[in-house]
Amino acid sequence: MEALQAILQRKSVRNFTGETPTQEEIEILLKAGMSAPSAVNMQPWEFIVITKKETLETIADNLPNAEMMNKAGACIVVCAIPELAHRQLKEYAIIDSSCASENILIAAEALGLGACWTAVYPRIDRISFMRRLLNIPQKVIPLNAIAIGKPTGLDKPKDKFNPKKIHYEKW
Repeated sequence: MEALQAILQRKSVRNFTGETPTQEEIEILLKAGMSAPSAVNMQPWEFIVITKKETLETIADNLPNAEMMNKAGACIVVCAIPELAHRQLKEYAIIDSSCASENILIAAEALGLGACWTAVYPRIDRISFMRRLLNIPQKVIPLNAIAIGKPTGLDKPKDKFNPKKIHYEKW
């Protein structure tokens, strides 16, 4: 799939078949995430791949708006690490890890997979839950949990283009 088509067709998929993506597909998603831009190329991110059904169900039951994890075949938790970021700033780590997350979402679309970003950061209760569940150190921020799997086809892309949100500089 061409890059522009993958971007324009990307959608939040909440309806999965339950089939687990292949190891090769997950590796491609992670490579895409790690290809994201980051301030001064510091790459202040790490990724936790979850494929155990029990863990996916625990996330679905405890993370608001993550019900789709019950049918997702995998989850990638994107973590931001401020001490690895440019100037060790949390803000850079969050921005850079968000770019990595978007690359994963677009790559999933390009592979014919479905994906949905479920927010963890900035909610303290969600961050604490994910840290406990996955033994994430205090210095690491779980940014999101991305459900990954084979889509049922029920979810459709939305045309989000809005010319009213565009402003041109006047010379």
